[in-house]
Amino acid sequence: MRSATISAALLLFCVAALLGLRTAGGHGSNDAIGFVAPAAMDLPDYLRPATDPAFGTSIVRITKPGPLGNGVVCGPKHCSHRYSSAQAWNADQTLLLLDNGCNGMCFLDGHTYEALFWRKRGGECEWHPRNAELMICVQDRAVSTWAPRTNHEDILFTSPDYHDLQFGPSKGNPSRDGSRIAVRAVRKDGADVVFAFDLDRRSKFPDIDLSRVPGTASSCTISPLGTYILCFQNLLDGTEQRAIFTVHGTLHQRWTDHHRPGHGDLTVDADGSEVYVGISKSNPDKFQVIKRRLSDGKATSLTAYGQAEHASARAVARGDWVFLSYGGDPQEVSANPGWAPYAREVIALRIDGSGAIRRIVQTRNPPSDYWSETHASPSPDGSQVIWSSNWGVPGGPVYEFVARLDWSERQNLKGVIANDQP
Repeated sequence: MRSATISAALLLFCVAALLGLRTAGGHGSNDAIGFVAPAAMDLPDYLRPATDPAFGTSIVRITKPGPLGNGVVCGPKHCSHRYSSAQAWNADQTLLLLDNGCNGMCFLDGHTYEALFWRKRGGECEWHPRNAELMICVQDRAVSTWAPRTNHEDILFTSPDYHDLQFGPSKGNPSRDGSRIAVRAVRKDGADVVFAFDLDRRSKFPDIDLSRVPGTASSCTISPLGTYILCFQNLLDGTEQRAIFTVHGTLHQRWTDHHRPGHGDLTVDADGSEVYVGISKSNPDKFQVIKRRLSDGKATSLTAYGQAEHASARAVARGDWVFLSYGGDPQEVSANPGWAPYAREVIALRIDGSGAIRRIVQTRNPPSDYWSETHASPSPDGSQVIWSSNWGVPGGPVYEFVARLDWSERQNLKGVIANDQP
């Protein structure tokens, strides 16, 4: 009898603790399930670590309007990393790049976030995923590698047969090993083409004429294993479709449903399949986070209906996790228990279909404009996540923050389910 009484008491204590995590105030847990009300928090001081009261995560504000030191200057409105699917850190995480709203390409220390130096250059550059000293750059008529610290550049490809070369644009990434990229270009006959380029061999693959598929290509990128090229096609009626080509030019898949998915990122699933993870805007999984296999187009829903805005799979060392930026109105989300219970949050979601999550931080970021969107993006090992926020002042300055995560204690823990089911 005494044992049963103690067990009942423990059960009541656990239930009370769980309910406590769903209320505002106090220090929460990043294993909390269900809606967590916004917790009040003053704007952290520049470069002074603080703790998010909702989930107990350590965060640091790494920007402020004006000079940051060593010639690095942030603009008055925003100063941020490029995008959720772009890697902000170099391969060994010693450098962190800000290139929106700064006075050039601004490089910070990847751990202390102190300003180190800045560079002016054109074109588009992304970090090499293996070589911490290099970025891969595409500009006008050339593909190159560039070392930001020394400002040294090696030209890998140039040709009089192509101009207006682009890395994506905007959504281009290298393959996981850094050996291949997809290059958009205008051929000398005026054709809009894309081709895979092998950086190690300094050789291009066959041209793919983008007029072969309907719409206008807004961007193209190589897949993580360098097998496919994914292109984002915009139709005149506003439909956003996807075309998947092999690197040799075969049209392998066309996803004709609108934005299914979009605002996402590419990664490799546990079975070795390359998948695109993002937010669907079409039935049957509208406004759910889904993953879609490049090989055959199979789509798998990963969350309930919700307010996810962007997905990032830049934590390549944790390829089974995607990092999600949630927007939405907390009051509306709390009033809809069937929705994914996240509003103005960054979470990590395991893509194996288990629904295992890690709640990272409340962003305190009400909607304003594009530059104030959260665009959370993790470091290569997932130990840091960079994100943007206007800190409750729409139209006010947009600051950049880094959340710091410790994964060591989570290796053997059972995750929780994103739709609030145990």
